[in-house]
Amino acid sequence: MSDTIFALSTAPGRAGVAIVRISGPQALAAGLRLSGRTALPVPRRCVRATFRHPLTGALLDDGLWVYFPAPNSFTGEDVVELHLHGSKAVIEAVCGVLASQPALRSAEPGEFTRRAFVQGRMDLTQADGLADLLAAETEIQREQALMQLQGNLWRLYDAWRTALIEQLALLEAYLDFPDEDLPPTVLAELTDGLRQVAAAIRAHLSDQHRGERRREGIRIALVGAPNAGKSSLLNALARRDVAIVTPEPGTTRDVIEAALDLGGYPVLVADTAGLRDDPGVIEAEGIRRARLWLETADFVVVLAAPDVPRVAVTMQDGQEQVQVWNKMDLATCPDAGVLTLSTRSGEGVDALLNELTCRIAARFSAEAGRPFLTHARYRAALETCLQHLASAEIAPFPELMTEDVRLAMRAIGRITGAVDIEAVLDVVFSRFCIGK
Repeated sequence: MSDTIFALSTAPGRAGVAIVRISGPQALAAGLRLSGRTALPVPRRCVRATFRHPLTGALLDDGLWVYFPAPNSFTGEDVVELHLHGSKAVIEAVCGVLASQPALRSAEPGEFTRRAFVQGRMDLTQADGLADLLAAETEIQREQALMQLQGNLWRLYDAWRTALIEQLALLEAYLDFPDEDLPPTVLAELTDGLRQVAAAIRAHLSDQHRGERRREGIRIALVGAPNAGKSSLLNALARRDVAIVTPEPGTTRDVIEAALDLGGYPVLVADTAGLRDDPGVIEAEGIRRARLWLETADFVVVLAAPDVPRVAVTMQDGQEQVQVWNKMDLATCPDAGVLTLSTRSGEGVDALLNELTCRIAARFSAEAGRPFLTHARYRAALETCLQHLASAEIAPFPELMTEDVRLAMRAIGRITGAVDIEAVLDVVFSRFCIGK
């Protein structure tokens, strides 16, 4: 934290503008040296400057710079942003000069955001939200990440942690001052308070992984017999040639995935190997992989067609099945209520997309005022917290109850960064790009 770091914060490559961010105790001095100015700039106001090499006076670029004094900056430190012309040559020249300055070094991936966390500008859930926002590709991902960045999960988890701190304080008082006139029902009231927190956590966990799916992608598996038209349907849904299509049965021998945006929801559609008895060795491996992918799917689109045998699919808990009759141009579907389409002509594909979009929205839409759990790390920590709360409820002695409550509190603290979690920090911030 004593170092001053710098990095390109905009995307690399040719552009109209590139921003180099500098953060740390020498940030202002570096900005003044490059701009050739001696007077302090007005904070948070863009100033035009001719950037030159501090030693040779060679012209580097003509642009803008802005100064954000600590603690009112993204990192909580002094921050300077250099707004340059976005050519590779300009960026390399300016960054080369910065690297030659004393006490300045290139930033590591995520180091700016990590410094913001260390300086108390955000908690770990907000840092995760920022990373998710930078990676967002659909409207739902953007909305969810932005809400998390604004602190909706932090407020929820911190409220639970605060409640446990209060319970722990009462337990400590009960143990430290046994001769005081504490109510005889204090332990029962404490247990009731712990149960309330545990009930709230269980309700938060019973979300069918909606937050994680909204962030990572909702999974749709296309299954059916060989030549039912799964690969053709994948190409039609993706509107490009993702999978190879041939008349030969068993062409697809691996899981082929395509990312879609359905109504703002991120979706991952998988074309799987055709299910049939007595396949060849390679095809059998494809079927094994298909069944593994099928087990984790949220929706299963089962394709049938007049010229192939039907397949039976065993559904997992929480999965939804969509029955589709393909090759409607060859024969009419004998079953009522089944979606019909033709991957050859494209008729009915839009209806299937609309059906999938409606089902996804009905299952994964957000509830007003209820933030979704978004990361597996949060789920694991909350499950650990519940285990300690359950242990505290049946603890035979107040001393053991106190220790369990303390461990439950620390489990929640690991989510937000309220306890020492150096290993977790490395994982969280390694997901960021350099310059953020």
